[in-house]
Amino acid sequence: MAFPEDVLTDGEHVVLDLHPHWKAMIRPVAVLVLALAAVITGLVLLDNEVLIYIIAGLAVVAVAWLSFWPWLVWRTTHYVLTNERVLLQTGVFSRDRRDIPLSRVNDHSMNQRFIERMLGCGTLTIESAGERGQSILTDIPHVEKVQTTLYELVEADRDHHSYNDDERPKYIPPAQETRAEENQK
Repeated sequence: MAFPEDVLTDGEHVVLDLHPHWKAMIRPVAVLVLALAAVITGLVLLDNEVLIYIIAGLAVVAVAWLSFWPWLVWRTTHYVLTNERVLLQTGVFSRDRRDIPLSRVNDHSMNQRFIERMLGCGTLTIESAGERGQSILTDIPHVEKVQTTLYELVEADRDHHSYNDDERPKYIPPAQETRAEENQK
């Protein structure tokens, strides 16, 4: 499921669209394999039809709850970096989205435990100016590259929105003086 382009502004483009790392799917896949194994074992070894139906019913419930639902959550979780902002979107039936403009990103850091280094994922922490402060993005694939890309985007945004010495206005009158001049006219 790709990130919907209709939420982007004019001139905004997606640089990275990520889902959580595939390691989040290890347990759901294991549950699916175990459920299939239980049903097949029941079919081969048991003669009691009612018991086979009970095993199959429990397997369906386990797969729906412990495999299919986590897969839906994984597919509908997006970590998106654009040339203007960082978007964090989650939710299967309802949707939660947080936008962090690049101009508000104060700091970003990453960490990886030993296992995460071996799997190629980690945690990215983005600190922004605002009420919420920190956003912690867990299980980010290739977290080192994502952090570097975020750094490049933040720097490009700051360069884009800063004045050169030639472009900077020489004098900006205070707001009170401007209002007083307008009232005299």
